[in-house]
Amino acid sequence: MKLWYRAPAREWLEGVPIGTGRLAAMVLGTFRRERIALNHECLWKGVYRHRDNAVSRDALPEVRRLLLAGNYADGTRKARDAFGGGGGGSGRPQRVDPYQPAGDLHLELLTPGPIADYRRELDLDTASATVSYVAGGRRFPRQYVAHLVEDLILVRLTHDGEPFDCVAWLDRTYDADCELSFATDAPGMHAAGMAAAGPGGADAETASLTMTGEIHNGVAFRVRGDVWCRGGRRRVVDGRKLLCEGVTEALFAVDIGVTAFGTSAAEECGARRLHQPRAWDSADWDDLFRAHVGEHERHFGSMRLDLALGQPEAADLPTDERIRRVREGQPDPGLPLLYFHYGRYLLCASSANAALPANLQGKWNEDLQPPWASDYHHDINLQMNYWSAEPAGMQRYVEALLQHIERFVPHARKAATDLYGCRGVWYPIQTDAWGRSTPESHGWAVWIGAAPWLAQHVWWHWEYGRDADFLRTRAYPFFKEVAAFFEDYLVEDDAGALQIVPSQSPENRFVGDGGPPVSICVSATMDVILARAAFDYAIRSAEILDLDPELRRRWRDMAARLPGLQIGRHGQLQEWNEDFDEVEPAHRHVSHLIGLYPGDLLDPQHTPELWRAAEVSLQRRLAAGGGHTGWSRAWTACLFARLGRGEDAWEHLNHLITEFATDSLLDLHPPRIFQIDGNLGGAAAVVEMLLQSYRGELHLLPALPAAWPEGRVTGLRARGGVTVAMAWRGGALTEATLEGRFAAPCTVLHAPDHWQVTDAAGRDVPVTRTGHRITFPLSPGERYRLLTKVGGRVAMPKAVTGVDTIRQLRSISRQED
Repeated sequence: MKLWYRAPAREWLEGVPIGTGRLAAMVLGTFRRERIALNHECLWKGVYRHRDNAVSRDALPEVRRLLLAGNYADGTRKARDAFGGGGGGSGRPQRVDPYQPAGDLHLELLTPGPIADYRRELDLDTASATVSYVAGGRRFPRQYVAHLVEDLILVRLTHDGEPFDCVAWLDRTYDADCELSFATDAPGMHAAGMAAAGPGGADAETASLTMTGEIHNGVAFRVRGDVWCRGGRRRVVDGRKLLCEGVTEALFAVDIGVTAFGTSAAEECGARRLHQPRAWDSADWDDLFRAHVGEHERHFGSMRLDLALGQPEAADLPTDERIRRVREGQPDPGLPLLYFHYGRYLLCASSANAALPANLQGKWNEDLQPPWASDYHHDINLQMNYWSAEPAGMQRYVEALLQHIERFVPHARKAATDLYGCRGVWYPIQTDAWGRSTPESHGWAVWIGAAPWLAQHVWWHWEYGRDADFLRTRAYPFFKEVAAFFEDYLVEDDAGALQIVPSQSPENRFVGDGGPPVSICVSATMDVILARAAFDYAIRSAEILDLDPELRRRWRDMAARLPGLQIGRHGQLQEWNEDFDEVEPAHRHVSHLIGLYPGDLLDPQHTPELWRAAEVSLQRRLAAGGGHTGWSRAWTACLFARLGRGEDAWEHLNHLITEFATDSLLDLHPPRIFQIDGNLGGAAAVVEMLLQSYRGELHLLPALPAAWPEGRVTGLRARGGVTVAMAWRGGALTEATLEGRFAAPCTVLHAPDHWQVTDAAGRDVPVTRTGHRITFPLSPGERYRLLTKVGGRVAMPKAVTGVDTIRQLRSISRQED
């Protein structure tokens, strides 16, 4: 549960991240001059925060005429010009605001002598970072906490109780578009120690550092660091630096405010202060730390995965050394486990107290012009960030994503009308924090699938939690907006089918499309799947709520008239409406496989031919060299896990780590760009290997890799409000415990004949068997244990894992201990 190193980070990419969701910091851990890189989730440049669309809906009929006639080259060009927005070859500027750094807290420790016994670590269990080393015969420990209760970045310096000197200041990289001002306050203090009032006392006794920024035509922000010292004295040096002399302890509490959503930077930054019930002493730090760990444990700790790996020597090595050894071919099955825990940690640290979801870099960015503006991409990257949230016990963190979706609704309605003349909502493929639905990626932006793909996460939040009030007041209203768009957007062809025109398979091209950057077509497979799902969410919600019978009938009729999915000449699931050749056979996106994962349209029993065709598509993409970005490799691992191919999922999970990770395990997009989606997608792959719950059915250990033969997991969540715990040994399930929140039947797949289900009192529960399925009733709050019973004794069921095809699973009719 720790990442640790014997040397400081050589660059920002190798730092260790901490965050509250609202605030974030990257800890580099340098010896005498520490740099703590700071971020605030709402600090986007803000120059284009009021942007709007030109009205282009009159161009739609001509674009449709060309595409329906098969003139994809001209149809693509006209669609790009009408609906593609700025950037690229449009001649107009792209207006997505870049996510910005807030600046840096610098700490210079005036320590004597050479450095020895250095250690830098990130503890995932406590969500805290530490740096320590010996200088001049004494140890200098530093602690860093993104406090989840106080919502502040805390840095604590001590020195074995001995006096030391340190200098602190705030700064930001030079930015011609930003005016900075600084203020440093160092009031007098009592010679005996900390200010008498402590952190909860009067501001006059608290030293402070303040940096205010004004971005030209954009937002304003403020960074404030309150400073308390034990012993010694404080004074201002070099105009704006704070010198703490002869102190035995120093605590820095950093807050950031941004003029973003109706609050001034000064108001937000001044709203939080450390409040302690007594004069500051070491016990106050202990209390602060316990409160933080307790809050972290409530969410991150609600799901646990523990493995018996039998390789303690690897776990005792520094993380960078472990990565190097695996790259050289030495096995370390504990490293993917660490990567999984790290992914969950990163989602917590970027979402816990957040109003915005994790962007392309979570909440950590040091660049004024980060790649892709460190934005929100709605065609895979943002969704991947939250794939693991519901099943891995982090459902609270989905709230930031839900707020992001809801923030866009007002302008998304206007965009649907301005761009396409439709009711409902249209969401952009690429965007920022401001809730403006504008196409900003010339060509790429001609896509209508963002809203229905985001709707999938709204539906999941209902499926996993079954909160009727959420369904009624938040989910169903959004589903109606998405369905209304398709009601108006779909166009009937000569055969009576409802086509999606224009359409695309995001960011990909087929031969004969008229040139880069993307191909525009009729009813790309992904869009058909998304439209079908959008109608399904609306229909099922209305049925549950007993609302809108006329709308339900209309939606069912329209869903039934969508084009069917097709299998191409290679046996693959077609990506487009025709069996086109790809310009890039190894393309990073596999959008047409969304019905396999993260969707559930494809199923080995209900759609076996399409299931196999999806598998062929994946194999062909990889054979051509696909999976060449971190997030793409993570998606590949998820797809193989969904197929029940545990060893393939394991292989790609390891490639994700060895080929697309820094020494601090941060995910990389080539050439060396941090993107957090690979980290979070990798975590989702592990969950999918352990538990799948689709169509009201649970599959336990569906893709368990041989490298993890023994382990235990608790706190997994299945759709329908079911919590799952499992233990296994020798690759075989030894027991499972299920607990439901609602009265409902529970179906478990691939169950051996001799499985026995008991309640908490050990009483047998009636079980109905249908083929390889068993079904039994769940009562709210009751725990059910699954074991096998052979010859009058209780035995352990053997798991079927890592199997290449579902047909082999179905052939199993009996298993005995």
